[in-house]
Amino acid sequence: MRKIIVLSMVTLDGIIQGPGGPEEDTSGGFKYGGWVAPYDDDDYGRVVQEELKPADYLLGRKTFEIWEDYWPAHAEFWPGINEGTKYVLSKTRNKSAWENTVFIKNATDIRRIRNSKGSDIQVWGSSELIHLLLKNDLVDEIRLKIHPLILGKGKKLFDNSSMPQAFALTDSLVTSGGVIIANYKRAGEVKTGTIGA
Repeated sequence: MRKIIVLSMVTLDGIIQGPGGPEEDTSGGFKYGGWVAPYDDDDYGRVVQEELKPADYLLGRKTFEIWEDYWPAHAEFWPGINEGTKYVLSKTRNKSAWENTVFIKNATDIRRIRNSKGSDIQVWGSSELIHLLLKNDLVDEIRLKIHPLILGKGKKLFDNSSMPQAFALTDSLVTSGGVIIANYKRAGEVKTGTIGA
């Protein structure tokens, strides 16, 4: 079984919208695009370069359309992005000129891909897709870069539809700019109890 790995740059209040640049995603009047740039340092850069190794990708349509216009011409920064299979969840599209793009329709298709042979599958951006994955118990790992910012409005990493599940910390780092980089893997069911009992 392939692992589905969610990679997110996120603020303290859970915003994941438009981290890469001012024009990346202005939907809903979002005006803080590019909020990650001030936190780039050597530690952050090393982690990102590790994450950019060749993989397959699972993307929501909106994130895919941002990528589709940008990454084919900037592959020198992201080796393997053109060669990796891009699985795109969409009800409105079924083709793209970008090589190795496969359109899928629902969580059943995602389960089928997850149960197939191949490399692990990375999820970038794609807030609505992440909500669907968490609702259907389809996330194996979460890799967060938690930035010391509150933006108030924007697309959120989590909503109220997630299936309860526990995760275990597998790796962590705090950069010189105060970004907490934390990687988690699935750890079974949520356990509860009483403090001090």
